[in-house]
Amino acid sequence: MAQVAIRNVSKSYGAVPVLHDVSVDIADGRFVVLVGPSGCGKSTLLRMVAGLESVTSGAIEIADTVVNHLPPAKRDIAMVFQSYALYPHKTVRDNMAFALKLRGTDKKLVEERVRKAAEILDLVPYLDRYPRQLSGGQRQRVAMGRAIVRNPQVFLFDEPLSNLDAKLRVQMRTEIKELHQRLKTTTIYVTHDQVEAMTMADKIVVMQAGRIEQIGAPLELFDKPANLFVAGFIGSPAMNMLKGRVRLGEKRGVEVGGVLLPFSGDPQVNDGQEVIYGIRPEHIALSPDGFPARVSVVEPTGSETMVFLRFGESEMVALFRERHSFRPGDTLTLMPRTELAHVFDAGTGKRL
Repeated sequence: MAQVAIRNVSKSYGAVPVLHDVSVDIADGRFVVLVGPSGCGKSTLLRMVAGLESVTSGAIEIADTVVNHLPPAKRDIAMVFQSYALYPHKTVRDNMAFALKLRGTDKKLVEERVRKAAEILDLVPYLDRYPRQLSGGQRQRVAMGRAIVRNPQVFLFDEPLSNLDAKLRVQMRTEIKELHQRLKTTTIYVTHDQVEAMTMADKIVVMQAGRIEQIGAPLELFDKPANLFVAGFIGSPAMNMLKGRVRLGEKRGVEVGGVLLPFSGDPQVNDGQEVIYGIRPEHIALSPDGFPARVSVVEPTGSETMVFLRFGESEMVALFRERHSFRPGDTLTLMPRTELAHVFDAGTGKRL
């Protein structure tokens, strides 16, 4: 196992920059997720750690060694891809053993490592099958097994679950997390799915347009997003963003559509300042003292009810854990939980 340090790394393809001065410290044994929308540079950064892309400037260290100019085979890492990348003509056993055989590893040790990895991943019954005889989830486990047998310092996962159906993604998410808890190998995992990031990571790195927006523990990012982008990206359904102006009279709050929405704490704001009032759907409650909002769509899922509403000129979403029989056209009176509201600067997007 080893720590990974990404120091002021930039990447350009010709005159086109794709990563801008990125720095991340990943402690030994941690599970770090790089998350962001498509094209934000997260997979490029992972491939640079793997040695599959060159570094334009900056340094990447693995176990205190700068690896910028080391080929992938010399970095002692193992990568699991989105596409499984299994050899179709080789059995599960041979796919898992292939890299060790290339190294000239003792045959008995190869068999021992393959068997151990197969036991960890529940693949023992499938060792003599071919990839075409496996389900998508089983193929992904074989790809993970091929990485495990190498006993690398660092695991790299590049959107490994995106080809699986929703139910299998949830199952594999749990399996990867359990695998990390058992092996405690330093892991860097790339995904565009913020639910994967929230449920799996020790630390999340949120990226946009080749830059890091915020780094922190999952709940830290959820509770204290640094800016509008992080607030809107982390959390499902997304945070409500309501445009308004600060009012600091006898009652202070953000005026939205003629209604004063309260906030707590001591944000550095001025009276009349244009801001964005952020409140998560699950932090809105029914209240006789609240503001009126008209129901447009109701989505019951059994465990919760999601309600889409019109509030003045704004659209918003409320999420209720209990069941309700709301109908389109109904008017609800709602109140945000003041202590959980956020105020963002309308110009910079930063949380105030």
